[in-house]
Amino acid sequence: MSTLFTKILKGEIPGRFVWREDDVSAFLTTGPLADGHTLVVPTEEVDRWTDAPPETLAKVMEVARRIGAVQVDIFGARRAGLIVAGYEINHLHVHVWPSRSMADFDFGSADQNPDPEVLDANAEKLRDGLRAAGYGEFVPAS
Repeated sequence: MSTLFTKILKGEIPGRFVWREDDVSAFLTTGPLADGHTLVVPTEEVDRWTDAPPETLAKVMEVARRIGAVQVDIFGARRAGLIVAGYEINHLHVHVWPSRSMADFDFGSADQNPDPEVLDANAEKLRDGLRAAGYGEFVPAS
């Protein structure tokens, strides 16, 4: 059975994509810890990150690094937070978001009812930042 993320990647469920490649994509989460909170997901359904082929894990982390660097700049953060949890959805995914302190790492403070217009604006802001950073070939129109 397809995971929730596979359904998003296939377009069966809408997603606010900021990065699209054949093997890795990234989209905003619907339960953000901060503006611009993004999930980086391989196309391949891998349950645990420790089971991922090295090249898949390396690609996911490289995309997360690029997105995190842009998030720091455009959202005015001190650092980019990164977590691999894997309990919510059984499909490898990396959370990356603009972080200002360790308090930003508390999933209990995630916004469970974010304003869709704010999510749309954050996605567009991140897409613009990624294009400006030279990654336009991987950034979808919307």
